[in-house]
Amino acid sequence: MFILKVILAIFLPPVAAFLQVGVSTHFWINIILTLLGGVPGMIHALWLVLTKKSA
Repeated sequence: MFILKVILAIFLPPVAAFLQVGVSTHFWINIILTLLGGVPGMIHALWLVLTKKSA
């Protein structure tokens, strides 16, 4: 599951953020960052997957 989340964090950052933290503040932040540019959303999603425990 960890590898899948890392791959999703690269290609679909909001999905990875949702799987990691659910509908929370971090999820909405990731949506905004992804809309502002793909790379910030990807970095945030990777950070979530690598540091946070699952919801």
